[in-house]
Amino acid sequence: MQNRKLGIIFLIISVVILLILLQLMNELNKESDALGCVNKDKGCIKVESSLSLTHIAFGFIGFMLALGFYLLFFAKGEEVILKKLERDERKRTKEEEFALISKALDDYEKKVLEAVRSEEGITQNTLRIKTGMSKAKLSYVLQDLEKKELIVRERKGKTLAVYPK
Repeated sequence: MQNRKLGIIFLIISVVILLILLQLMNELNKESDALGCVNKDKGCIKVESSLSLTHIAFGFIGFMLALGFYLLFFAKGEEVILKKLERDERKRTKEEEFALISKALDDYEKKVLEAVRSEEGITQNTLRIKTGMSKAKLSYVLQDLEKKELIVRERKGKTLAVYPK
């Protein structure tokens, strides 16, 4: 968003300066015609040097216009890259957090927690099939995970849906 604002500012400044330069060049050309600058007297040299400076200024204005257009239309990629990096960082932190938590869990709890993380809102019946545990064992493991505040179970029809906390 900053690049868009900066691009608009550059474009506006460039257009204003461009209009001023065009007006200045018009005035200098009129003065040159009035002086009849065929021979090189003092007045003509001054007009010619002023015209040379305006040509340099046109180059500068062209650069500012190009920079403004770039910032306005083509610099969006930087914002996208920054957002993606931020998402990846959050994902990495969640993965690191999960790795730390899973060190304190037994194998059954790890298996259940991984299944719940991979499919949020999974029903206990589906979870039982995915983990290969008996109903009793799964119920016991889920109670332990709830006590440790790692999951939440909510009623979903006749069964319970399991969500990571």
